[in-house]
Amino acid sequence: QVHLVESGGGLVQAGGSLRVSCVASGRTISRSSMGWFRQAPGKARELVAVVRGGGATTYTAQSVKGRFTISRDNAKNTVSIQMNSLGREEAAVYYCTAEPVVSGSLPEADCWGRGTQVTVSS
Repeated sequence: QVHLVESGGGLVQAGGSLRVSCVASGRTISRSSMGWFRQAPGKARELVAVVRGGGATTYTAQSVKGRFTISRDNAKNTVSIQMNSLGREEAAVYYCTAEPVVSGSLPEADCWGRGTQVTVSS
């Protein structure tokens, strides 16, 4: 079982940028699809982006296209998401996941990190 730990969350002004990262331990994630979910207060958890083991992005939520970029470094067993032009409504806990289900009606993944808080101020 892989263990995922997120980092890089914090406070950012609206319109600003933030990069959140996740390091995996326990096994290599080089062949795993990895993804980021987020959950804002009072809202359902939503899938933000997914990247294949080879590095190709397989999914990006429409709401973040052109602003968020998911990437990975298999040599370091890490996956990151660069978030630009953040809006206040995007304040949420961001979760790193292994093998996220893209087409499911409920947020699913084989493994979840504990999440990192992103706060967006006006």
